[in-house]
Amino acid sequence: MSTIDVVRVVVPERSYRDELRAVKIVWLRELIRFRKDRLGMVTALVQPLLFLFALGTGLGATTFIYPGILCMTVMFTAIFNAASIVWDREFGFLREMMVAPVKRSSIVVGKTLGGATVASLQGLILIVLMPLVDVPFSVPVVLGVFGLMLLLALSMTAFGLMLAMRIKQMQSFMRLSQMIVMPMFFISGALFPVAGLPAWLAILNRVDPITYAVDPMRRLILDDVAAVTWFGWGVPVALEVLMIALLGAAMLAIAIWVFSDTE
Repeated sequence: MSTIDVVRVVVPERSYRDELRAVKIVWLRELIRFRKDRLGMVTALVQPLLFLFALGTGLGATTFIYPGILCMTVMFTAIFNAASIVWDREFGFLREMMVAPVKRSSIVVGKTLGGATVASLQGLILIVLMPLVDVPFSVPVVLGVFGLMLLLALSMTAFGLMLAMRIKQMQSFMRLSQMIVMPMFFISGALFPVAGLPAWLAILNRVDPITYAVDPMRRLILDDVAAVTWFGWGVPVALEVLMIALLGAAMLAIAIWVFSDTE
């Protein structure tokens, strides 16, 4: 009688070190993709520079719209970088990541950190242009602007991943993101003052999360007073920053929940 050899496969227990390693690998993959896409680096800056120097010069408000253009660069780069998960799904790479012996939350966190890093690097290029828009360099301003950009990048990458989790075609994601993100950008007050708006537009402006990224950045760069108010009360910068952080954390949690439930 022949005997059958039984092969036992032992999967090692997960550890925090393994999860951190998975986060690092996904993060590095996003950076490598960004480094190799040199054309994408250039084209991602064309629209912001056109808005800044063509529209800003035409309106005579280059310095005023500069904070909004910073937010625009970070926001669009973060959203479109999150679209990489749709490409991964289309080409089958996402399935390989999903069967890896790590938590799916680690994959989402790695992609969020990668997208935020790429968006912040794009924003750094515009920070270098500060003197060209009559904004003098100073350590507090540069550090404050970069911190706000990084927080916005994290939140918008999480937002983009939340939108992309159930989408299987890139065309569908691009249509959906354009339908949502463009109105959010224009309503946020990135290109116009938010004081004295019509009632209906003021309501939309106050519920737009991008408003609370544009306003503190403008206040920091222009050394201006609070422009966003709630029933006449000027919203403090700390509260605006907290709102962005909480919204980003909520969207990241939703993205993790949806991804964990994806087959």
